[in-house]
Amino acid sequence: MQTFYIIVDKLDKRIYYNVDGLFKSTYQIGSGKPIVRYEVTMDLSAIPFESLKRGFIEDTENNCYRCIFCDAIFDKEEIFSIGDRFFTAERAVQTHLCEKHGSSLNALLELDKKTTGLTENQKSMMQLTASGMQDKEIAAALLIAPATVRHMRFTLKEKAKQAKTFLAAYELTFEAAPGTAFVPIHAHAKMVDERYMTTEKERDKILKGMFISLDPPVLRTFSPKEKKKIVILTEIAKAFTPGKTYSEQALNAILKPIYEDYVTLRRYLIEYGFMDRSKDGSEYWLKEQATLPKGEKNHD
Repeated sequence: MQTFYIIVDKLDKRIYYNVDGLFKSTYQIGSGKPIVRYEVTMDLSAIPFESLKRGFIEDTENNCYRCIFCDAIFDKEEIFSIGDRFFTAERAVQTHLCEKHGSSLNALLELDKKTTGLTENQKSMMQLTASGMQDKEIAAALLIAPATVRHMRFTLKEKAKQAKTFLAAYELTFEAAPGTAFVPIHAHAKMVDERYMTTEKERDKILKGMFISLDPPVLRTFSPKEKKKIVILTEIAKAFTPGKTYSEQALNAILKPIYEDYVTLRRYLIEYGFMDRSKDGSEYWLKEQATLPKGEKNHD
């Protein structure tokens, strides 16, 4: 996962991107003061394979292309001026990838080892290979023997084969055993531990026991048990609109019908990373987890 801190002014489409761990850059469209603040985490595991290779997704629901590395948006109805040339949205996002990220490969290889599973030497070898260098040249650049380069290449090929087999086996396993998959951990969990190890079946059981109603949400009791607390807060967070700011009064008006002790709900939504607020407590907003948009075309 890569975390993007974004400020969006919905009135004039002013967008600021600050990308942790990848690069830092700013994009502005229009002018005006930012009015909406939220944090977005791009879950690359939700992106189709071919879109990962391209570096962008086609969001048909919002009629735009989106860079998967910084979530820069290119509206299909706009023409983009880059240098002394004009581009369609698709060509603009492709140009953006080259100018801001170097390439899709470069951006992918800049992700951490936890995301890629690659060592620094393997990343360097792949970058040099993609640039057209031969084994001897790569060996000289990395101060290793040509035989080591060939071994690394073979290891990566085997790793790719194993990854395909594992993915197929993994999906078949959990398709055959519905309810055993773990519930996704929300993007802004302060500390991930066993509290978040909840299966879909466990989640459904907790919701049934803790809520009088789910639509609209009416909480029976707020459990002190951590695992149940997280499931409850995840469900309550669905009552808020991503990207929208709420005054404390508006926030309380939504929480009161859910549970009489709405102050406790408000505190825990902040404490557990589901929501954030301004320093003076006058504005609240939902922290959004960005996953693949519903309208994304899978070109696999």
